[in-house]
Amino acid sequence: MTNVRFSRKEFEKEIKITKEIEEKISLFGTPLESLSEQEIEIEIFPNRPDLISLQGYLRGFKNFLGKEKPRKYKINKPEKDYKVIISPSVKEIRPFTACAIIKNLSFSDEKIKEIIDLQEKLHNTIGRNRKKVAIGIYPLEKIKLPIKYEALPPEKIKFMPLEFDKELTGLQILQKHPAGKEYAHLLQDYKEFPVFMDADSKILSMPPIINSHETGKVSLETKEVFVECSGSDFGILKKTLNIIVTTLSDLGGKVYQMELNYGKNKEITPDLSYEKIKLSLENVNSLLGLKLKESEIEKLLAKMGHEYKNKSVSVPPWRTDILHEVDIIEDIAIAYGYNNFIPEIPNISSTAEESFESKIKNKISDILTGLGLIETSSYHLIKLEEAKLLGLQNTIELENSKTDYKLLRQNLLIPSLRILDENKDNEYPQKFFEIGTVFSKDSNMETGIKESENLIIASSPGNFTEMKQILDYLAKMLSIKYEIKESSKKEFIEGRTGEIKINNKSCGFIGEIHPEILRAWSIKMPLSVLEISLDEIFKKLNLAA
Repeated sequence: MTNVRFSRKEFEKEIKITKEIEEKISLFGTPLESLSEQEIEIEIFPNRPDLISLQGYLRGFKNFLGKEKPRKYKINKPEKDYKVIISPSVKEIRPFTACAIIKNLSFSDEKIKEIIDLQEKLHNTIGRNRKKVAIGIYPLEKIKLPIKYEALPPEKIKFMPLEFDKELTGLQILQKHPAGKEYAHLLQDYKEFPVFMDADSKILSMPPIINSHETGKVSLETKEVFVECSGSDFGILKKTLNIIVTTLSDLGGKVYQMELNYGKNKEITPDLSYEKIKLSLENVNSLLGLKLKESEIEKLLAKMGHEYKNKSVSVPPWRTDILHEVDIIEDIAIAYGYNNFIPEIPNISSTAEESFESKIKNKISDILTGLGLIETSSYHLIKLEEAKLLGLQNTIELENSKTDYKLLRQNLLIPSLRILDENKDNEYPQKFFEIGTVFSKDSNMETGIKESENLIIASSPGNFTEMKQILDYLAKMLSIKYEIKESSKKEFIEGRTGEIKINNKSCGFIGEIHPEILRAWSIKMPLSVLEISLDEIFKKLNLAA
């Protein structure tokens, strides 16, 4: 979540703030945090980065109030040399970029501040602190087109970084510049660093760290800008670019596309066409418990900036949160008004009781948190490249995933490795556990997929002996007996791995992760892990109950 502050004067040029409007702001799904004579503070949830700027918020809120129809933007085709040439050298670092040129701008100090604020908030939210998306905005008058995007050895990168008084190399920027120190971990594992350069080989920036002071600083004299977003997910980059260019368009800018040359492949960005998603009226009413007609759904979706026709929804190109029909139905619920839903008591007789399995899981959580471990919760989906790193077989892939998370997880090890990778620069030791659902193929199941509950415990730095002590204590507190049989798994160090058995049935493993796996995940400390299926524990304890 992020809080945004808008000038009340600028806000009220479009919408006068009254008690009714204050209530509508909260019903829009953006709680009103504070209101003064000078400014209005609103909380924006992570799923709506398109509302972070004043222009984006007013666009969406006007739709919600019925003051404006879903907005369409004019976009101009690339002019001569409006190109970005992407070198294969960036493939292993930050392989993609999405770019645009905006003309006819008129900046004031306040507008420059707004754009910088939008850029940083997008970095911190959808950009995951620049890891997933890094954004650069440059004065076009100081740049000669076409643009080149390539990777160079750090010693060959030399430019004066933004708000600095001397030229530095790529490595010196990571060591001496404040932004370099803060984001050094994003490049420290690479032998080459990415850079944007113009046709004269002047460096514009070293993403995701810093712009050049000479070619990357927007001023009051700037009338035209070059905008780029770089990262590893082209879909997210395009949506992020759309948020920026529509904001600049609302400030009076004219949007021009750019041609992106990926060798034999070419892309054109930005693309401000609406995406179509099928919508089932039956699903809407079933999930919401309503009896809406298509004409009502059309009006409700218009309040959220969508268009509806022939059971198909046209989604605005800046909505990064719409991935599935369910997301559309959530927008319908917001437009309908959660305050208008009437609670109903089911017309059945039932007695609520916590399930036996839930009681056991809660007990395990209490035991492990008592040992000082932190409980985590991760997504059920993993990336294809993550599965390849562990050599997983018989993976279950989603048919229409719109993100790079495409596979149902088969174990909890991959999410745990991801957590350690994302927190490698935080304080050690890092000890945590997760109880979660894993998936496997099973022809005996109606869906062909079996779901089961696993427990994983991870300790970094950690060793086999420490992890066995934790398992001993857990088994003692649950009054179960187990045995460990020496085994071999390629993810683990030979001789420091064991198969866990309960009732003479294999139900998990324990051991120290192999250094090759640690390197693949950029994990700096030794790691010990145990993962165990809870199904056998549930059976044994249920029989004893």
